[in-house]
Amino acid sequence: MSEIRFFALGGLGENGKNMYVLDVDKQYFILDAGLKYPTQELYGVDEIIPNFRMLIGIKDRIKGIFLTHAHEDHIGALPHILNELNVPVYATPFTMDIVKDSLKEKNYDLDTLKLNIIDKNSIIKAGNVKITFFSTTHSIPESVGIAVHTMDGVIVYTSDFTFVQNGDPKYQTDFQKINELSQKNVIALLTESLGSTLVQDGGIQDNLTHKINSVYANAEGRIIVSLFSSDLQKIQRVIDISLNHHKKIAIIGRRAQRIVDIAIEKGYLNIPKEALTNLRFIDEKNKNDANNLVCLVTGNRHEPFYMLQRMCKKQDRLIHINENDTILIMTAPVPGTEKMAARTLDVLYRSEAQIKMIDKRLLSSAHATAEEIKMMINLLRPKYIIPTIGEYRHQYGVKTLSENLGYKESDIFLLDNGDSVYFMDGKDAYVSKQEIKTGDILIDGTAIGDVNDYVMRDRELLAADGVLLVIANVDPKQKKVLGNVEIISKGFVYTSESQNILEEVKIIFDKVSDKHLKSKYINWNDYKAEVREEIAKYLYSETRRKPITIPVIISTELKEAKTQA
Repeated sequence: MSEIRFFALGGLGENGKNMYVLDVDKQYFILDAGLKYPTQELYGVDEIIPNFRMLIGIKDRIKGIFLTHAHEDHIGALPHILNELNVPVYATPFTMDIVKDSLKEKNYDLDTLKLNIIDKNSIIKAGNVKITFFSTTHSIPESVGIAVHTMDGVIVYTSDFTFVQNGDPKYQTDFQKINELSQKNVIALLTESLGSTLVQDGGIQDNLTHKINSVYANAEGRIIVSLFSSDLQKIQRVIDISLNHHKKIAIIGRRAQRIVDIAIEKGYLNIPKEALTNLRFIDEKNKNDANNLVCLVTGNRHEPFYMLQRMCKKQDRLIHINENDTILIMTAPVPGTEKMAARTLDVLYRSEAQIKMIDKRLLSSAHATAEEIKMMINLLRPKYIIPTIGEYRHQYGVKTLSENLGYKESDIFLLDNGDSVYFMDGKDAYVSKQEIKTGDILIDGTAIGDVNDYVMRDRELLAADGVLLVIANVDPKQKKVLGNVEIISKGFVYTSESQNILEEVKIIFDKVSDKHLKSKYINWNDYKAEVREEIAKYLYSETRRKPITIPVIISTELKEAKTQA
């Protein structure tokens, strides 16, 4: 009999940073290691990864990080994690190509890492546990689900999936493998949740193809299509439709977004060489405005919107949008980019080009809908269901679906990051709330000295109220301030228009200085603290704002300058 525990370091109650851990008899199996992108109020933060540090103390018992597919919300944390956790990584060839590219970008020596390529038939053994894989359909090729086989039964992690039928083997669901798993004792199903509130629409793929075809049929000039670079299935669909309409294809952004470049290099995107064209910079002779041209504007998050704005404003070096163009928007805004998307549409409509937007519902077909989640549950008939990958409302959606299939509330676990589920002998299960310390690591450049709550609070204050520097030279022997006190204001008040306020700040500084310089010994920390406090009080009473106030007091003694900042 095994002692099995499941918990999440990220991915529950949120959209992104998926990282799940299975502990089987103190052997640890990590399922995915993703990031999420910040919303606008996280000033200067590049990305957010799960707080993985609790794993460092047990790294000798980690049997591997098992990756399901190459989207950043499932693999993006790896470059930050492998520095401290050099454990084996397992992924399909395409996913591993993307991982290697991101690791090289962070200057890793790949020879020092344990990167293992698997396929749908691979079996990884660790003690009395074995890991198998099954192909799934998603918007990116070579996606897999993961099955962890224990002495008591199997735990199945679907990751992102759909059951949409596809002719391309790189995107096909392996129903035979799923059926084989159902013959075993499936203890728990870790299913994705993001599409649980969406109703099945069988004709969604045909509708999308029909919509794109009608845009092509009515376009008189160039067609410019915005696409997310991670959605390779849609990129392939647009390429195929472009070929049917005998168009030349240019892909913009493929150098910045290497995922598209790698997909072309490795044959995961099929484009005949004669159909692919490289655009030259715009000059007096070359306008890149041939009527048979389709430009795919690819990027991540806000990048397609940003590039379209540049093209409208005639700032781009390859494309200047004009009234003859048709713009096809296939990038529904993701959280944090809604304002950018709305602003881009405003700019686009000013260009007088034909703007065609694909309905969000037609674009959101990469996640299992309600009927597909129910189908996965019915195929595997697990004893317990744990919704993963999604915000709480999505997890709750899976709970409702499961109850519709006859599951009791006690068989469905709605967890938060840090909660643990224990499975006893494959029969009974119980939850231990907030057992694991979790949280976010905010990446600003690198994970070294990661950005904490104090830093974020300061950035918030800087963004809202700015900063005021008070710089003065003090002679501790003569007990007096030397020369003028200099006030520097950044983002707080415009200096020349607020001279009265700044003069009063100098007077307050002089008063506090008199008090502290009369003491036998100067306590520099108390001196600075009181300067900060008194100035802050005055500024708030006058302006109702709280800039970060930094006193820089330079002690001048024995001809050496010591900065007391």
